[in-house]
Parts: sequence; structure tokens; C-alpha cells
Amino acid sequence: MPPWRTRLREFLAAHAGPPPRDRAERSAWARAFHADLQDAGLAAPGWPVEVGGMGLALADQLDYHREMTRARAPKHPCALSFIVAPTLIKHGTAEQKERFLRPLLRADELWCQGFSEPGAGSDLTALSTKAERDGDHYVVTGQKVWTSMAAQAHWMFALVRTAPPGPRGAGISYLLVPMDAPGVTVRPLRDISGGAHFAEVFLDEVRVPARNLVGEENEGWAIARTSLGHERATAFLSDEFRYRRIVDELFALAGTTGAKSDPVVRQSLARIEASVRVLAANSRRALDLVLEGRDPGPAASVNRLVKAEFDQRLHEVALRVLGPDAVLGARAPSAPERGRWTFGFLMSRASTIGAGTSEIQRNTIAEKVLGLPSHLQELAGEERA
Repeated sequence: MPPWRTRLREFLAAHAGPPPRDRAERSAWARAFHADLQDAGLAAPGWPVEVGGMGLALADQLDYHREMTRARAPKHPCALSFIVAPTLIKHGTAEQKERFLRPLLRADELWCQGFSEPGAGSDLTALSTKAERDGDHYVVTGQKVWTSMAAQAHWMFALVRTAPPGPRGAGISYLLVPMDAPGVTVRPLRDISGGAHFAEVFLDEVRVPARNLVGEENEGWAIARTSLGHERATAFLSDEFRYRRIVDELFALAGTTGAKSDPVVRQSLARIEASVRVLAANSRRALDLVLEGRDPGPAASVNRLVKAEFDQRLHEVALRVLGPDAVLGARAPSAPERGRWTFGFLMSRASTIGAGTSEIQRNTIAEKVLGLPSHLQELAGEERA
């Protein structure tokens, strides 16, 4: 057994355990766990050692995710951190890496993503939030919407317009905006779960130091599409391990409630089992592409769509398994498993909207994977006619 695995098992034995029931306490518990994990040198298995990661080979990264899933270790409290992190690793300055990566891993600082706007959701190249250069600062004015974790975040990684629109996202820059800067206003948006997981963010002449620009000015669109291939592939497999565990727990729940005796429920569970195996197969296809030195982008697009729709079907079946108890929320003392399945169902409604709707995902797959004609080209042809 490699030394890192022994150390990880010892760490998990000492730190992992049942999460607190209270949501605020659960968040603090997860943040403390990941701070200790980073301090122990056991965070970010795929990151280079020089930026605080473990530098593990791909096979070892998979074993790492298996160990974390088996121990039911808490997920990092800010998944968005691992969208900005690969960008900083590849495009950030030495100063930016030193300043942001360690507190990001420790969850000392949380991040939100300032991409979507009221008039530019799925079509991000149409964004209008402006950033005008003023000496050593950019002055940012505009609005972002559906911003996850904006009310808790310390920083926002944002796409802003620094030049007139051009082809292929020209004129967009990638900027790191402090959420406590004067002129930043966050207005939470309450969702169907009863929480406020999203927000509107208003930026009124917010002064952002020019040193917070990532990469070159006007090259932000290409930078925003950056992701480390290894991280993407192993993240898929991490999800595979997690969903495998959740499906097994759903089967156990069906046995407890007696729902497994219902032939309709059994058929639904069979479809869920087939779907989780499809997820695993596609995740491994992405990994094979990485091992061949190729971009897993096409497999990533397919997996993003399949996972989002699977998450919804999974929780729909869970509610059928629960029967009348499905109406009990997390605050009800008699709610099965603290209301986790009902809460998951409500949250899954956003799965096919966030990070690009299923319709946009299908367009991307059709055009970028299957090579079908672009719908934008067809629209342009109609306008010329």
C-alpha cells in the first residue's frame, strides 16, 4: 500500500464521521475537515505538488476518491472552487497562485461564479457587464444572476466585457472580484427547497485591482473554458463512486419501506441501476481519453447531460419509494433519513438548468461531438434570406 493511502486512511479514521444535523453546523464541520485535510498534505490529489496538491498518478487518484467515498467524507463545501482553481493553475500569475489556492483548498475562502446575466444565460458571449480600465484598477458595472453561493462567497470569478463583442467570445476578460468591495450588492433568490442557494449580484462601479485579471485582457472566453483534463476525468469517477453509494442506499430504503414488493417500483429501480452503470461506463471512457493524451471534452459534454437527468430520475424514484413520507421536510422529526431524499428531489429541479440547460447541452453535443450543422448558422442564413 502506498504511503499516501495509509496516511489518508489514518486521517479519515480520525476525522470522518456522521455529519451534524443542523445545516450551519454541517457546513462548519465540512470546512474544518477540508482545512485539516489540506494541512495534512492530503488535498487535491491531481494538482501539482508545487501548488499544494498531491501530484498523484491517475490510478492513484481513483483510489483516493474511492477511499473518500467509502469513508463518507464530506464534500468540499464549495464545488465552484474547483472550477476557478484549474484556471488559476494554468493561467494565473505566481502571485495569484500563492494568494488564492491554499485558502481555496482549506475552504477558508469560498467562491461564486459570475457568468450568467439576465440577458446572457446560456449565450455567455452576449454578456454586457463592463469593466473599464482606470489606472491600476478596473471599474466594473453590471449584473449577474443565478449565482450559487453568492451570499456566502468571499470572491467571485467573473466574465466581464473589456472590449466590444467579436467572434468567438472576443472582448471578454476573466476577473477576480472581492465580494466585500464597495458597490457589490447581493440579493438572495429563494428556491423551491426553501433555501436561498442562488442570488442576483449587482455591481455598481466596483473597483477591482488590475492584478486580479487572469490571463490576458480580452482573452477571458478561452480562459473560462480551461479545465485540467485529469481533474475532469477523475471528478467524473468521483461522482460515479458517490452515485453508486447513493443508489445502494436507495435500494436499502426500498427494502425498509417495503416498496420493493411493488413491481412498478422494482422496474424503476432496475432502470436506475442501468443508468448508474451507464454513468460509470462513460466516466471510464473519459478517463481512457485522458490516458491517451486526448481531451475528454466530448465525453464531458455527454456526462454532464446524463448526470443531470439521472439525478432527477433518481430522486423521483426515491419519492415513490418513500410514499406518503415524501412530503416530510428536513425539519419534521419523523422524516426518514432527515428528509434527505425530499430535499434532493427539490434541489435536482435545477440540475438540468445550471451550467447550461439540457437543450444547450444537446446543441453542444450535436455540433461539437456529432459534427452536425450549427443552429446559429441556420439562423444567420434565414436572416440573410
